[in-house]
Amino acid sequence: MRKCVVTVLGKDQVGIIAKVCTYLAENQINILDINQTIVQDFFNMMMIVDVSKMTKNFGQVSEEMEELGKEMGLDIHCQREEIFEKMHRL
Repeated sequence: MRKCVVTVLGKDQVGIIAKVCTYLAENQINILDINQTIVQDFFNMMMIVDVSKMTKNFGQVSEEMEELGKEMGLDIHCQREEIFEKMHRL
């Protein structure tokens, strides 16, 4: 199984989770874990996803997710799990 970490940050609004999950489902990306919080109108979500069966290459998915974020006024990033772990290791 190949995993990626998806992070979503920005001002809370209707439809964030729906739009992100729709994109993932359309590209055969399965959500394994999801954590979402809202603090004073600021939305924060982190997802662990399985990209083993995704229909596009990682670079294309990452770019399209960032573009989706821009359209919604959010920061959306997709990182390979091993890169995320190395960046956040203490």
